[in-house]
Amino acid sequence: MAAAASLRQTKMTILLSVNAVAILLAGVLIAGAILLNGGLDFRVVGERTDEVSDSASQDELIGAETNSETELTDAQKNYITSIYATSAGNSEPVPDGELWAGDSIVIYQTANMDICVGGDLQNLGPMYWQTSNTDVISGFYSNARTWLGYSADTCRYPIINGVGKTTITAGTYDGTRRDSIDVIVVEVPEEKWKYEVLSLVNQERVRNGLEKLTWGETCADAAEIRSEEIVKVYSHTRPDGSSWDTACLEPSGASTYTEGENLVVGNSAVSPESAVAAWMNSEKHRENILNPNYTKLAVGFYFDPDTKYKTHWSQYFSNF
Repeated sequence: MAAAASLRQTKMTILLSVNAVAILLAGVLIAGAILLNGGLDFRVVGERTDEVSDSASQDELIGAETNSETELTDAQKNYITSIYATSAGNSEPVPDGELWAGDSIVIYQTANMDICVGGDLQNLGPMYWQTSNTDVISGFYSNARTWLGYSADTCRYPIINGVGKTTITAGTYDGTRRDSIDVIVVEVPEEKWKYEVLSLVNQERVRNGLEKLTWGETCADAAEIRSEEIVKVYSHTRPDGSSWDTACLEPSGASTYTEGENLVVGNSAVSPESAVAAWMNSEKHRENILNPNYTKLAVGFYFDPDTKYKTHWSQYFSNF
């Protein structure tokens, strides 16, 4: 009987991550200055839970857990370091009266970075931010994404409408600093980003003494389908009412197998680094990433600027 029981299908806890995943830094959003254009309220997606059932069990799906502690995961530390090095340009001193040392920055259409003033500028006070091409960037949200490591004192979250170039002009209301910088918005490299997620996951597994996962070709199409399906129904239940795991069929004749799914959408998952950091900051999602029983990972990514959450990620773990 015990031997037979050991051959039963194993279902791992499947996890649903949300737009408002773990706050990466202690504290709450810092109020931003009211901008001349695009001073919009910023909304995040509330936590949710869901259930799926299968022949083995019925497990409650736990939403992302908020962690307001100051201790950050390695993924979060690496991501915060990379965004400041890229967006804020802290390595170069800013000339007197200006806001940026450089002439241009490049941002993906997912708004993978907030736009920040350069150098180590702080305590600038209220500022205005303007854009020359509203077809590319139409304005800015009132607050920077502090949970991605940005400061509302020196950064703004851009409202991206399309690819191309625009010139951002910003300045302090007291007139002490004013400057312009070209912002080039480019299309998202969707296929490349999927494999970057696999690489980042493997970095986390190696840090924890686990074997690397290989690309899950068997469930690659399923992962892509799931990333598109959560545009319609953000749940582990598919739009047709079936369970998430019906998207990928197990090998014929398999006696034991295990599968898992992580999902995340929205403005806290705007790049491979931020998506993995979000999952790693949630205890249950991290358990999937660090599960020693998995050997394969397929990643789905779907970006549509006309949808509610815009960015949609799925991870499909398996041992087949």
